[in-house]
Amino acid sequence: MGTLASALALAQQALMANQTALNITANNVANQNTPGYTREVATWTENDSVTIGNVSVGQGASIGAAASQRDLILEKRVQQQTQVQAQSQSLEDALNQVQSIFGLSSSSTSASSTALGTALNGFYNALSSLTANPSDSATRQKVISAASNLVGAFNSTSNQMAGVASDLDKQVSGYVDNVNGLLSTIATLNQKISNSSPNSDAGVLEDQRQQAIAQLSQYIGLDQITNENNQITLTTTNGAVLVSGAQSYAMSTSQISGQTHIMAGIPPQDVTAGLTGGALGGALEARDQLLPQYQSSLDELAYQIGTQVNQVNAQGLDGNGNPGAAIFQLPGSANGAAVLIGMATTDPQSIAAAAVGEGSTGTSNALLLAGLANGATVSGQTPLDFLTSLMGQIGNAAASASSDNTVQQATLTQLTSQRNSLSSVSLDEEAANLTQYQRAYQAAAKIFSITDELMASAINLGVTTSVS
Repeated sequence: MGTLASALALAQQALMANQTALNITANNVANQNTPGYTREVATWTENDSVTIGNVSVGQGASIGAAASQRDLILEKRVQQQTQVQAQSQSLEDALNQVQSIFGLSSSSTSASSTALGTALNGFYNALSSLTANPSDSATRQKVISAASNLVGAFNSTSNQMAGVASDLDKQVSGYVDNVNGLLSTIATLNQKISNSSPNSDAGVLEDQRQQAIAQLSQYIGLDQITNENNQITLTTTNGAVLVSGAQSYAMSTSQISGQTHIMAGIPPQDVTAGLTGGALGGALEARDQLLPQYQSSLDELAYQIGTQVNQVNAQGLDGNGNPGAAIFQLPGSANGAAVLIGMATTDPQSIAAAAVGEGSTGTSNALLLAGLANGATVSGQTPLDFLTSLMGQIGNAAASASSDNTVQQATLTQLTSQRNSLSSVSLDEEAANLTQYQRAYQAAAKIFSITDELMASAINLGVTTSVS
């Protein structure tokens, strides 16, 4: 009877273990499409055997807590690659906007075909026409009109670039708000994980934390450290603490010289210059490094063109026989010249076509004005060559960002596939497990039934009675 009772206990334990395995499988199937869910598997453990006399009797197997199938190293690689890819995507988006401002595209990179290039060529062509007929009022008016168009092109381009910078600044503030929400979520999950499972896998709670970190990686570059009690510490790439255990340290923003700067860490410090990774890193790179570089070149072009024209015009005599005055209104330096350049005059007679000592039909000074188009007047280059060089920088940067983003996305896809092959739910595999555990459950139930019949027969001493 003792052996039969043991058999019943073994059958009961097998029933319970296989039922647990079936529940784990059912949970996997139910969460196949749950974002961030990690497949769980049953962990079978052989129970300690019992020795009776010289005979060792097995005690069957049991199932412990379900084990999530995650590779922490692979998870970190996916998170890090997410940060790199998000930064490259953000940078590509910003540079595409800059390309659009200048009228560049993958199929059109010629400076002369852009709005600014057309206005620049139109101005110098108008000056060239003036050399053929300096006393013609219509020709003089064309020069003033062309100069006004050039001013408008500079103003418009500069304002649009300022608009892109402003949009990036707003994005930075928005990203900080999103980051802070996720930091609070991760800190809360840290506490729950520490309370419920400090020394082992916490299952769904860890899935939720990993999902939150994955979302956070889309916004900002992170360094992650695993602490005791199954908690984690998160810092920015330049070392500012964001999460430590159950405590989150929210980032804040501050306006410095008209730009949004980011404060983080303990105590809060300005970490803007050192932040990399994620959409935030890409927005900051575009706003603080590339756009100022392009804006500075645009300002230099506007300032040098306006300065050279004003200087040469001042050397000659205008249509009224007076010394030439300024054509363009300019700031005291190149800083902000593209948006501040304006027309100092709208009088067609203000163009000084004649040199001093020539009559009203003189063209010597008009030739000098027209010759500025081919002179090395802007950082050792002609104005159009300088503009072409600037366009090339923008186009190359945009193409490089696009190419880099394609590579980073492919790498992220590959790493994600590797992780999913381990961690995601396969319905085919779960169907096979379901069949296996069902059959095992049925087998245990059969053993239980047979053992029950044997016990009833033993109790009845082989005689058929009402005992069953």
